[in-house]
This record gives sequence, structure tokens and C-alpha cells, in this order.
Amino acid sequence: MATHSSILAWRIPWTEEPGGLQSMASKELDTTERLHFHFQDAKDQRATHRKRNSIFWTTKSNLIHFLGLSHHLLALNFIIVSFGKKSAWSSAQVKVTDTDFDGVEVRVFEGPPKPEEPLKRSIVYIHGGGWALASAKIRYYDELCTTMAEELNAVIVSIEYRLVPKVYFPEQIHDVVHATKYFLQPEVLHKYSVDPGRVGISGDSAGGNLAAALGQQFNQDTNLKNKLKVQALIYPVLQALDFNTPSYQQNMNTPILPRYVMVKYWVDYFNGNYDFVQAMIVNNHTSLDVDEASALRARLNWTSLLPTSITKNYKPVMQTTGNSRIVQEIPQLLDARSAPLIADQEVLQHLPKTYILTCEHDVLRDDGIMYAKRLESAGVEVTLDHFEDGFHGCMIFTSWPTNFSVGIRTRNSYIKWLDQNL
Repeated sequence: MATHSSILAWRIPWTEEPGGLQSMASKELDTTERLHFHFQDAKDQRATHRKRNSIFWTTKSNLIHFLGLSHHLLALNFIIVSFGKKSAWSSAQVKVTDTDFDGVEVRVFEGPPKPEEPLKRSIVYIHGGGWALASAKIRYYDELCTTMAEELNAVIVSIEYRLVPKVYFPEQIHDVVHATKYFLQPEVLHKYSVDPGRVGISGDSAGGNLAAALGQQFNQDTNLKNKLKVQALIYPVLQALDFNTPSYQQNMNTPILPRYVMVKYWVDYFNGNYDFVQAMIVNNHTSLDVDEASALRARLNWTSLLPTSITKNYKPVMQTTGNSRIVQEIPQLLDARSAPLIADQEVLQHLPKTYILTCEHDVLRDDGIMYAKRLESAGVEVTLDHFEDGFHGCMIFTSWPTNFSVGIRTRNSYIKWLDQNL
């Protein structure tokens, strides 16, 4: 396991409670839990300004929701996309076009050709954002995919899948499946000069979740002639059964993704009831008396899947009596299509070579580490790339005013692995 570290010094207070991010705007920054970061090329004032901006816009979107003007996620995403959208602009090195694959919008980045390689390799990329936010067309993802296309001499297909609350699980999966199957057709690969044997899938956060689900589904599809060569998952969200893994406990109040917010993203993804959020945070939805979850607990038993350097003195939170109504009303919580970490061993064993990037300051850290362990046990070749100074979302923060050192290093490490394995 590759490990990267740096000095920790920058303090940002955060709180977890009902309202999560939403309640931060009206509260003094007096939380007892503090996160210490130091990024070699980031100024404290710039980072603090960015956090306060995030709180402001999140609060504003919730006010719009409260007033009945729009769903808060629609309002928040409108703000994100409005301020960050980038047109499909081609450079001398990379051709960028917007089109659709089987009715699903995509942005295609065609890297420079190599005279000695008439066919290019390719990555289908799926952006993050809690299944509800962001876009393949915002600057952060446009710049990432442009860099990948140029440095890998590759074709990058960035999928603009539909988002919550316009659609819910499993529609996001259907979108990425349809677009990827369309791309893998011989005539489409030929159009973009792509080698059928050198296509991979990748995604970050919720996009990593969708990429992992896509990989498992394609692995079981006997009608697919072209198999995926690699999958690369960036701080993926992989399970909704245990919100008290060591990383969830350690980073419960950590920006950019506090635990309360991650649980709400899950509930939003399933169009569930917000009244369940607090019960889910303490694992009442998978308590010992919830029979539906009993067979799945062993597949994410972190006391055996995580090393002692990770588990430390953390204790499992396993309620004896909980709330069985939650999984009865939201059975999707126990569906391997939403939670790839709980898939059968037989599904995992034929998955392609895998790269998983995890960050120390991230509630999702242990999801990625446990998935790496399960894949390794199934005989899959896995590279686990862990960054001690990393935080959730850091890989897209590589340009001003959020050009963090750890963002550049995670991106470079990710692209290097793709270059060596795709």
C-alpha cells in the first residue's frame, strides 16, 4: 500500500448534528473536534474563505427549499453549475465535444494521437457529487479529463448522468450503463480510434460508487464482447450499512463530507425519509434484530478487514434493538447495486485490475480499504493508494484558487497508475 504524508497544521472547526452543514451558518465555530490540515501551497485565508463560501451557498439553497421555491439540491446544484460550467473548448492537444450516447449526455475528450499507436486507450469517467450535485461540464471535471486525455494520449468519456431529485436510484446506474455499452460498440470505438482491449472505468466519490456498480454489472453480463481492462475508484462510497467504521467515527465532523451529510446523501439517493437519518447514524437500520441485514454484516466486518493501524481503539457500534422499518421502507440500502462492498464473492472474483485511492481525512476511507481487501481475497490484482494528508474531494482541487498540493499529488499518482496499467 502506497502511503503519502505531509505536515498537519491548518485548523477548521466543523460540527455534526441535525442540520449538519446547514446549521453551520448560524453557529459560532466552537466545535470540540478540529481537523488539522497543512497544504504546502495553500494559504489559510484562501481556504477559510472557501469553506465560508460553501456554508453560505448551502444555507442559501436550504432557505430556497424551506420557502418552497425549489428542492434544496436543485438550488444548490444550480449555483454550483452556474458558477463553474465550462463550454466544450478544444485545445491544440485535446479535442472536446459534447454529444450523447444512447440518450445520455457525455463530454468526450480526445487526446493527441501517437504515430506509433493508431488506436488509443480510453477511460469512461463518472463524476462525484452525492448522486445529486456537480456535472461533467464544470471546470473541475473538465480540467481533470483534459489532463487525463493529454497525458495518457487517451479518449476520456465523461458521463453527464441524471441527478437527484430529478431521478433516484437506480436511474443513475442505468444512465452510466447505457452510455458505456453504447461506447463499447465496435463502430463507436472505431469512430474514436479506441483499442477495444484498452478501455477502463473510473469515478470519484459517488462516481466511484457508480463505477464500481458498473464494473460488477458488466462482469456478470455474458452478452458483452469487450471486457473492461481496469477500474480506478477515487475515494469511493461503497456501503450504507455501517456509519460507524473507524473512519466514520474519526472524521464525523470533517469537511468536506461530514457523516451527517453523507447519510443524507444516501437518503436522498433512495428518495427516503429524513426522519431516519439520526437512527441510521447510530446503525439502528442494521441492528442485530434486523434480519434482512444479518447475512451481509460479515462482508463489511471491519474488525477483520482493516489493519490494526486503522482500527486503533475504535469499537464497533452494533445495536441489539433497532428500527427494522428503515430497511423495510428503503430496501435499496441492502442492494449491492447501491453498495458494491456487499456483493457476493463470486461477483468480485472476475473484476478487472483495480486501483483504489483513499484519504485519511475522509469518512469514506474505510469503504475503499475494505473493498480493496475483499477484492484481494477474491484474487483481483489491487493497488491501494492511501494519502495521509488527503481529504475527500481533494483530487479535483488542482487549479487556482484551490490548487492544493495534495490535489496535484493525488491526481498525478492516479494518472501514473493508469499510464502503467491501461
